[in-house]
Amino acid sequence: MKILVTGGAGFIGSHVVKAYIEQGHDVVVVDNLSSGIQERIHPKAKFYFMDIRSKELNRVFDLERPDVVNHHAAQKSVPKSVEDPMYDAEYNVMGLLNILECARTYGVKKFIFVSSGGALGGDAAQIPTPETVQPVMISPYAIHKYIGEKYLHFYRVTYGLHYTVLRYANVYGPNQIADGECGVIPIFMNNLVEGRPSILFAYADQPKGTTRDYVYVHDVAKANVLALTKGDDQVLNIGTGTEVHTEDVYHLIADVLGSDIPLQRASERVGDVRRSVLDCTRAKEVLGWQPTTSLEEGIRQTLAWLEQQAR
Repeated sequence: MKILVTGGAGFIGSHVVKAYIEQGHDVVVVDNLSSGIQERIHPKAKFYFMDIRSKELNRVFDLERPDVVNHHAAQKSVPKSVEDPMYDAEYNVMGLLNILECARTYGVKKFIFVSSGGALGGDAAQIPTPETVQPVMISPYAIHKYIGEKYLHFYRVTYGLHYTVLRYANVYGPNQIADGECGVIPIFMNNLVEGRPSILFAYADQPKGTTRDYVYVHDVAKANVLALTKGDDQVLNIGTGTEVHTEDVYHLIADVLGSDIPLQRASERVGDVRRSVLDCTRAKEVLGWQPTTSLEEGIRQTLAWLEQQAR
């Protein structure tokens, strides 16, 4: 089938594109390269340099006529969404609506939407948190992702467009950029490899930092492959179900590298969810998916990639 992947030059999107192509699918990538990198785009994918908010997106759909849209393009930073909620809404809501209108107009059969299990499921009364728990939203990013899920339901009921929502936990792995806003694992890795100190943002009553559910990007790509033919009109958590403190992640990476650089500490950031871990039972039942890579093994594989890039 033909699949259009928005954000296919990004960290997760590029892995998803690769997985689709390895399964024999025809892939089209739409990306404005604001955070993606063109060199990540698979050589067998057709690439359009374009913003998802562009009116020219209709032309791409008219030319390519995709069967499936996989929507990974996003404004991904929670702190940035707090600083500029209007921009976050413009990209994560209006951008999504632009794609949905194109999908409706040109007969797309299915829409795979990347949402945020961490932002929507964080600080819930039930930990690990299943999809049935009402989201606790403390950032514009979380609010807009949830709005996106509701729009998908609207397009299903009104126009018959099937969808699968994949609510990701904290994804990590090769190709992830330590950009200062997202991706604590690559930030810690780069700092430790280069001998720099790292900062732990922590609440006063939670000195080891926030907790997160870390899932390896190759496992996430497998979920996207399964979602092509399964999970219609479902919201599915994609994580490991294991809760890990940020400080413990740091020490695990430091131990693998044999480093003894101590952590520096700072107060929490606005919008930081205290605890986040996902119950992924539904993904196992509906998709037949479960993660297979442990955090330690994933960190070792990511470090091996980082060392290879440095050569």
